[in-house]
Amino acid sequence: MAISREEVLYIARLARLEFDEEKVEEFTHQLGRVLDYINKLKELDVSNVEPTYHVLDMVSVMREDEVKESLSQEEALSNAPDPKDGFFRVPKIIETS
Repeated sequence: MAISREEVLYIARLARLEFDEEKVEEFTHQLGRVLDYINKLKELDVSNVEPTYHVLDMVSVMREDEVKESLSQEEALSNAPDPKDGFFRVPKIIETS
């Protein structure tokens, strides 16, 4: 399935892209090849193929919640460059006018 130069320019305009004449010709050729390949895939008989939602046969990828020992507040703040009152102090990132 061929794609026309005008269609490539239309797609570029929708995407707010500008190309020189050489790139328009290159993309016209490349998109034509992609569409040819898609048409070739449409010829395959997939009527007996079940839909695949994931490449691996996984039932659940979530692990069970387990209560585990964690760092104390002192351990968590031990490498902080500037802790204050038991919290991490970080530079202000929101400025008000």
